[in-house]
Amino acid sequence: MATDINLNRLAVFVTLVQAGSFTAAAEQLGTSKAMVSQHLAKLEEELGMPLVLRSTRRMSLTDAGQRFYDDCARVVADAEAAVMRLGECRDTPMGSLRIAAGGDHGPLIVAPALAAYVQRYPQVRPELVVSDALVDLIADRFDVAIRVGSLRDSTLRSSRLADMRECLVATPAYLGAHGTPSVPEELGAHRWVALTVLPSPTRWTFTDAAGAKTVVQVHATASANSALAVHALVMEGMGLSVLPDYMARRDLAAGRLVHVLPEHALPLGGIYAVYAGQPTVKVRSFIDLLKERMAAA
Repeated sequence: MATDINLNRLAVFVTLVQAGSFTAAAEQLGTSKAMVSQHLAKLEEELGMPLVLRSTRRMSLTDAGQRFYDDCARVVADAEAAVMRLGECRDTPMGSLRIAAGGDHGPLIVAPALAAYVQRYPQVRPELVVSDALVDLIADRFDVAIRVGSLRDSTLRSSRLADMRECLVATPAYLGAHGTPSVPEELGAHRWVALTVLPSPTRWTFTDAAGAKTVVQVHATASANSALAVHALVMEGMGLSVLPDYMARRDLAAGRLVHVLPEHALPLGGIYAVYAGQPTVKVRSFIDLLKERMAAA
């Protein structure tokens, strides 16, 4: 008996038995009666024994055919179930979702969104990896990375989630003690908390309502390599600094921070979802949820 059986013929055989005739099986399979007969004949040849007894009016299974059908029906049913489960995975978010995000926006933006996402799609198991290092999505097996600022040239695909505005801020206590700058040129005389991971942490460009740009050089009296740490130092009255709007928003609304020089804009950045290849349904749905939340913020 041959050991290499064409599995397609098993499906034809199961359909034939369940349909009850060659004609009905051909209709279900979208093929000809002769083709169904050829598949059966080849299968019997490969197995080395007859499976179906044929007459001009009816067909019946041999004893071996009955036993073989019982086993084949289970195989075909399992295969159909596997295809159905795969289709559900394609159409419904489920399984693991591995996300990379930076040390500031990971806890502030991504983590709250993930909690809402799991409520909406409970079959997803998220894993949030917070790191300021630029991860390799493919090598490190990430589904998506959330990045802030300007994107580097890359072969990866991206979706812009929202604009990211930067705010010049200080505490009311600091401004009460040192005065509030009225023009960008006055910043050079103030204490400054610098974010050292920026390309130019002490050089900033401001644009007024008329579009005129002013470049200022500030002097750092304290520095940190994390935006969260800069935020903490500013909140302690160490000086002025620039923070992303999503980090400063609550403190500004509560009056714990003051937006300094609000009529002078800093360069606009973006918040992006970055992924490799065609996004899966779970990646697309997570990106959609992030956009919803950021639009409502």
